[in-house]
Amino acid sequence: MQVLKWTPALWLGFEPMDEMNREFMELLGRAQAAPDDQVVPAWQELVQHAAAHFGTEDDWMRREAFATAGQHTMEHRVVLNLLREGLGQAQRGDLAPVRQMASELGAWFSRHTQTLDAALALHMRRVGTPEAAAA
Repeated sequence: MQVLKWTPALWLGFEPMDEMNREFMELLGRAQAAPDDQVVPAWQELVQHAAAHFGTEDDWMRREAFATAGQHTMEHRVVLNLLREGLGQAQRGDLAPVRQMASELGAWFSRHTQTLDAALALHMRRVGTPEAAAA
């Protein structure tokens, strides 16, 4: 399996989001490459990051009354629930589901970033939020 890494194709031009996305890809890459005895802590770190990452984006969308927030937030919920379910299975000794998720998650994340996140990043830059001013 090829370990995923951040690529310029995922750059959105909104640094707070780009930073979270880079970190997500880094953690996913670590989880993919982790030996069996390190899968659980690596996956747990990815789940913790995803919860904070998705929560931040969800907060931005609520605050800004973002038009496609419902779909975007729903994807976050579904993926986070799957990540947590995988963590539970891995903690019980079944690493296969996490290994499978790790191999498929990169494709989802790339699509999610280039579609839903790209639209949110554009909106955040346009409305001139404090996060955009700091970027």
